[in-house]
Amino acid sequence: MKKLLFYMTVTLLFSQTVYASQLPSVAAQGAVLIDGDTGRVLWGKNEEKPLTMASTTKIMTAILVLEEGNPDDMVTVSPRAAKSPQVRMNLTVGEQVRQEDLLYAMMLKSYNDAAVALAEHIGGSVEEFCDKMTQKAKEIGAEDTVFGSPNGLDSHLSFEQHHSTAKDMALIAGYALKNPKFVEIINTPSVTLPIKAGEGKEYFITNQNRFLNEYEGAIGVKTGYTNKAGQCFVGAAKRDDVTLITTVLASGWGSEGKEQKWKDTKTLMDYGFENYHIEKIVSKGQQINPTEVLHSSNQTVTAVLAEDFEGLFSKEEVDRINLHITQVKTLEAPVEKGQKLGTAEVMLGELPLAKIDVVAAESANRYTFTEMLNYLAKKWNDFDLDTSLKK
Repeated sequence: MKKLLFYMTVTLLFSQTVYASQLPSVAAQGAVLIDGDTGRVLWGKNEEKPLTMASTTKIMTAILVLEEGNPDDMVTVSPRAAKSPQVRMNLTVGEQVRQEDLLYAMMLKSYNDAAVALAEHIGGSVEEFCDKMTQKAKEIGAEDTVFGSPNGLDSHLSFEQHHSTAKDMALIAGYALKNPKFVEIINTPSVTLPIKAGEGKEYFITNQNRFLNEYEGAIGVKTGYTNKAGQCFVGAAKRDDVTLITTVLASGWGSEGKEQKWKDTKTLMDYGFENYHIEKIVSKGQQINPTEVLHSSNQTVTAVLAEDFEGLFSKEEVDRINLHITQVKTLEAPVEKGQKLGTAEVMLGELPLAKIDVVAAESANRYTFTEMLNYLAKKWNDFDLDTSLKK
């Protein structure tokens, strides 16, 4: 017999209290606040507008080096790397530096020559490495990002050759934060690097990310500035089970802009932690309408959700979440416990959040031959009785 499907929308019963909160105001030309675990945009200002992103570029450089390189490789400094503009380590042509040491130098102090040396070592050339960066961005989900530089210096590049968006840079940071070594590097307060073994040359490098010391739960990520991009920062913070990531691009210029990027970042983080919390939306085993079963002593089976769903939501969003259920209405026996009966789609307004299987909570066996005869006999008696009553 053909299975029949039915659809229903279930409004989840949560408190209907009105929660009013003031939306953040930032100076940045492009800004975003995202859920660090899912990448969902919680708030944005021109978050998909292409802008230049200065040294926040180095987040992607670090990702590729960590994924494709060997930390103990010795990187030979090329003339191109040695001639990089400030800020630089003053590496010299032919100098050999351990790859991991260059990573620390690049991420803590934003040294541009370190970035070029790493790019050439991993990619063969700066240009090939930048192609890898752009491709990796697309794989991560950063769809409007193009890298023409491994260090973010953009004076020699057109806008088309090097740009991103606030949303894309936050997504890239979210991906990077899943790498434990990346997190270790960017949270290191200071490090001493023996650049030239046996020659007594070393660098004592301190982390330039003020956010780590000025915000509770801060875990990263990277500052940036060029004359074209202005003051930029990609930040991340974690409190309990909540991780938030922000990007602010072009927060300003000069000393005022330098302070403004920190203010913008803290404003967004405060808004996120004050208004968004982990909410359990549905529970595993939660009952949905039962499914009818034919040719079984069990006339129905209980339909339940196969798993929990929870996420980071504001109270206002929780009130707008519903379940859109597509479910088998009638099914022939046998039915096995755990058999899929349909799908429940968790919706935030028109935004789909998750799909959860609807399954049978118990089995329903098909009639045996004897049970079928008894069933038919009962149906015949009921029919005969009904006919007699109508005469």
